[in-house]
Amino acid sequence: MTAVPVRDQLAAWIESEEFSCLGAKSALRRESLRQVHVGVMGTESATAALHGALTEFVSRDLNPEQNFATIVAVFDGPSGLPEPEFHALLWRQLTDLHAFDADRGFAWAEGADPNPDSPKFGFSVAGHPFFVVGLHENASRITRRFPFPAMAFNSHHQFRRLVENGVYGGLQRRIREREMRLQGSINPNLAEFGESSEARQYSGMATDAQWHCPFAPRDGSAAGPEPATHRPDA
Repeated sequence: MTAVPVRDQLAAWIESEEFSCLGAKSALRRESLRQVHVGVMGTESATAALHGALTEFVSRDLNPEQNFATIVAVFDGPSGLPEPEFHALLWRQLTDLHAFDADRGFAWAEGADPNPDSPKFGFSVAGHPFFVVGLHENASRITRRFPFPAMAFNSHHQFRRLVENGVYGGLQRRIREREMRLQGSINPNLAEFGESSEARQYSGMATDAQWHCPFAPRDGSAAGPEPATHRPDA
């Protein structure tokens, strides 16, 4: 896999009618969507490459004037995974990423609870809170089907600004309308903030009430004083 054709595939897919996230479409139009190639999912080299890309993204691409910047990490493989196996691998990759992050002295993001069972949970990398969207070829949700395993990282700070600017509600409604036209339903894991943990949404696989997130933060991870506010639909 080479970076250029994958970037082209990603752009074409986001522009298509089979992709419902309007935030990503806006990021693509504004040229604020960054795609990085990080190797085989779950490997040490992929974890290091992913952390490096996210750290650079936080320091270079995120700012108070930009509400539609996102980064998509595309992996070489493994390909063809059934959804439950991708779900497990995604959480193993995020666990390794957190360990790598903690080993380099980064504290958990202020404003996000590190407990994945908390309604205030948000994933943290380089001290920044993210909502993570898993993508793969066998996703049950049409809008998450991409030929390669991938993860999109979206800033919680951007969602909060969209809420404060009065944009978020309309964006959410239009995304859900597109999901209904595309698949006849919205993602069953979706919930308004404060009802359940956003961790249920990360892989895209439907979960039941008994599901327990396999992620555990390192001892000493601390939540910031203010909760993250809203989550996207995907």
